[in-house]
Parts: sequence; structure tokens; C-alpha cells
Amino acid sequence: MIQQWIHTVSVWAIPLFLLGIPLYGAARKVKVYESFVEGAKQGFQVGVRIIPYLVAILVAVGMLRAAGAIEWLARWLEPLLALIGAPAEIVPFAIMRPLSGSGSMGLVAELVKTYGADSFIARLAATAYASTETTFYVLAVYFGAVGIKKARHAVLAGLFADAVCLIAAVIVCRMVFA
Repeated sequence: MIQQWIHTVSVWAIPLFLLGIPLYGAARKVKVYESFVEGAKQGFQVGVRIIPYLVAILVAVGMLRAAGAIEWLARWLEPLLALIGAPAEIVPFAIMRPLSGSGSMGLVAELVKTYGADSFIARLAATAYASTETTFYVLAVYFGAVGIKKARHAVLAGLFADAVCLIAAVIVCRMVFA
């Protein structure tokens, strides 16, 4: 029942958004195409401004991985994740996700390849990937784009949200897939 509902929502969500947003804009007499083009121009300008911040975060992630800090932290956090029922195999992903989207996607792909697409671990990793955020990347990009220098409270809030989403992913996956 729940899986059928999830499947139906997932099949129709994107087409409804792709149709609904322009129709809503047109009904409100907004020039949809012109608004889109203006937003794209602004997005490009922001992209150019944030390049130094992107380079900095990618170098930092590369250094952490090369130094073995990610693996060390994974071993340290393993007992904590066991308390919430998360399998130990998800620990490197849980650490990498706040740092790097592509790095965490690589770990999800590795888990899918190792355990199979229909395994609990693969489904948990995919659910957690979709419900958590690349916190440090987002803070570097968005705070860098608007010039915010002090981000300590935002970092704590973002990491707390990631932890809550990981716990929620474990609970939901246990309810739906276990």
C-alpha cells in the first residue's frame, strides 16, 4: 500500500511541477519565459562569483579524503549510528554527504554495486542522499555569494538537520523496506 502510493507520487511529481509552475505563472499574468531568462542570467552571475568558494571546498574535501580523515571519523561514528539502527556500511556516506555531493553519490553507487539495488543498505543510502544536504558546500556557495563571513550557527543547524534526516531515513526505510 505505502510502496504503491510512493510509486504513484514519484511518477507524477515532476511532470506536475513542470506543467503546474508555468500554468500558475501564466494564470497570474507573469511573463514566464522572460522571468526564467532573467533568473538564468542572475544565476550565471552568481556562479561566476562563487567559483573561489567552490574550489576551496573541493580542495578541502580532497585533502580530508587523501589524509584518511573520512575513514577515521567513520570508525569513530560507527557505534553512534548503530544506536539508531543504521548499518555500519552507511557510515562513510553519512560523513561524506555534508561535504560533497559527488563524493557521496559515488559512495551510494558503490553500496548499490556491492549490495544490490534492492538491498536495505542501498535503499537507505538513496533515501538519505535525497533527504540530506551537502551542508558545507551549500554554506560555501550561498554564504559566499552574498558575502556572509560568520557561519558557525548555520553550520551547526545544517549538521543537526542532516543528522535528523539520516535518522528519519533509517526509520522510514525500516518501516517501508524491512
